[in-house]
Amino acid sequence: MAGTSPQHQRFTFERVNLLRGGAITLLVALCILTTVLAFALNIDILTTQLFFIPIIYAVYAFPRRGIIVSAICAGAYEITGYVFWYPDPVGLTAITVQAVLFVGIAGILAFLIERARKEETQYRAVFEHSQLGIVIFDHRNEAIRRCNRKFADMLGFTEQELRAMKFSEIIFSPVDVEQFQVRMNLNTDIEDFETRLKTKDDASCWVNLSWSLLDTDTISCTAVSINARKLAEKASTDNLIKYQQLTENSPVGILIVQDGIIRYANPAFSRFLGVPASGFSGKHFCTFADEHDRASCRDRVKEWEEQDGVSATCDFGFRTASGELRKTELTTTPIRHFGKPAVLINVINTTEKQQLEDKIAIDNERRRGIMMTIAHELRTPLQPIIGYLNLLLDDSKGAGLTEETRKLLGRCLASADRERQIINRMLDLSVLESGNLQITCTSFSMVEIIQTVIDTNGYAAQADISVSVPTDLNVMADMNRIFVVVDSLISNAVRYSSPPRTVVIGYHSDEIDPFHHITIRDNGIGIPPQAQGSIFEPFQLADATNLSRKFGRIGLSLAVSKKIMEIHGGDITFKSTPGAGSIFTLHLPKNVLK
Repeated sequence: MAGTSPQHQRFTFERVNLLRGGAITLLVALCILTTVLAFALNIDILTTQLFFIPIIYAVYAFPRRGIIVSAICAGAYEITGYVFWYPDPVGLTAITVQAVLFVGIAGILAFLIERARKEETQYRAVFEHSQLGIVIFDHRNEAIRRCNRKFADMLGFTEQELRAMKFSEIIFSPVDVEQFQVRMNLNTDIEDFETRLKTKDDASCWVNLSWSLLDTDTISCTAVSINARKLAEKASTDNLIKYQQLTENSPVGILIVQDGIIRYANPAFSRFLGVPASGFSGKHFCTFADEHDRASCRDRVKEWEEQDGVSATCDFGFRTASGELRKTELTTTPIRHFGKPAVLINVINTTEKQQLEDKIAIDNERRRGIMMTIAHELRTPLQPIIGYLNLLLDDSKGAGLTEETRKLLGRCLASADRERQIINRMLDLSVLESGNLQITCTSFSMVEIIQTVIDTNGYAAQADISVSVPTDLNVMADMNRIFVVVDSLISNAVRYSSPPRTVVIGYHSDEIDPFHHITIRDNGIGIPPQAQGSIFEPFQLADATNLSRKFGRIGLSLAVSKKIMEIHGGDITFKSTPGAGSIFTLHLPKNVLK
């Protein structure tokens, strides 16, 4: 019963069994009493046949226990008969035969009933727990007699609701009903009939139906939901249409190549090479390759087709129908085309990009040349000026300089020296950007380099500097270049720190780490978030106007330092909080390629 708890069902079942047992006991007692009276009064009544009533009922209700009931009845009948018929041998024989018949007939009935119930239980288990929807309906009026839960759940109805309906009422549309009726009128077993059934919320559900006649009036039908497959087929069809529209209207060239042969080329690729669509039919992909790429083209196509589901990108040159060279970037993806391996190729025209990159490279080289020329031209007259100023200041009394004049010349010397540093930085940056700088790697103590930088420039007098770098740490690098990098970072840390200035130089790494990590932390002004993305660019400062005036910086030291670290195969990174300070980290490889 729907909505009945298992405990209630068990209680009801036990109560029915108790009532049946009581009825059987009462019937047996009545039969024994009737038999005793009949034998005692010598009344010829059907005492033998009376015992079959409790026996048959007991066997039906409890097949195995019914045999026990039959044995009890047989024993009671036989004892009663022996008491009244002894010593009549004919009567005693008849009574014994009758008692044996009680047990024998009960055994036969119990066997047949148990077998029928076992088959019924198996059928019910298959019916109720089948993964297929099963519905039984009338052949004539199509009234649903029974269905399993799977079928009910498939349509969102309850089993009781479906038993009150006709099968044709749950078919989705009149057209589907008409097709169903045509199949029904064939009066034969039907398999794999696809149609739509109507769910409780009036939506359609695609199913695959198969049915057969149980008898002339009853049809057993199985239903398998194929709704997900149908939706997937519809989505696949829609996607195919969208894919065709996408490829046909795409501005990017798209190819499908199989065994080196072009199986499909979209209009964009046709326009790109100036070849009509028919011109690609049956042609090998390498036919359109530039001479430079044609030699290795066939091997590359084979590699593309054998890629294990991984896309790859490469540069490739084509020749147009007019013989013009077109540079491209190809993205290749292995696919299956009509069940066979193939490769999908996206062709992006990079001709203009390559031309622009070449122009930028030429412009950069020209800029570096101009910068180096200007720097040399500026440094040439600057050197004697600095020399003359040093001579005058070293012998100010002999030159007859007043104190005021000496101060003015000192300022001029400082400005000239600053200009010299700017020019040297510009020359260093030009050489670094050109990629022509050669580094000479040697093994040296990192602590000694750091201490030399601090002592040479007098940074210890300007800030409280603590060094926590292992004294036995030796690195392999260009010592002079690393000196420049360390000097730049310590100089920045000291200059930009707030009194009391504190600079902490640390180190960390481990055996499996391929890099040395030297950190330089200050308690300075920090770097604003909007400037953090460009501080390694030449002539960039966090606040160019204020910092240039206050600290005498021009924004070249970090750019030069980063280039030096990159040439070593390392890098410089930083973390900064405005108003709290910055941490710059040098990442120097433990094994630098010489």
